Amino acid sequence: MKIQEIRELSDKEREEKIHDLNQEFFNLKFQLATGKIENPARLRLIRRDVARLKTVQHQQAKGEASTQKA
Repeated sequence: MKIQEIRELSDKEREEKIHDLNQEFFNLKFQLATGKIENPARLRLIRRDVARLKTVQHQQAKGEASTQKA
C-alpha cells in the first residue's frame, strides 16, 4: 500500500485497515507456526503496511493537535 493511498483514507478506514491487517498477520503467524504458510514474505509486507498506517495516523493526530493549540 502506497503512502499516498493511506493519506487519502479517512480515519475510520485507516482504523479498519489496521484491524484487518493485524488479523491477517495473526493468521499468517499461526500458519507459520504450523508449517503451512504459502508466502512467508507476506508477513513482512503486512508489518510494513501497518507501520505506514500508524505513522500517517500519528502524523494526522499530531497535526490536528498543533492546529487546535493555536
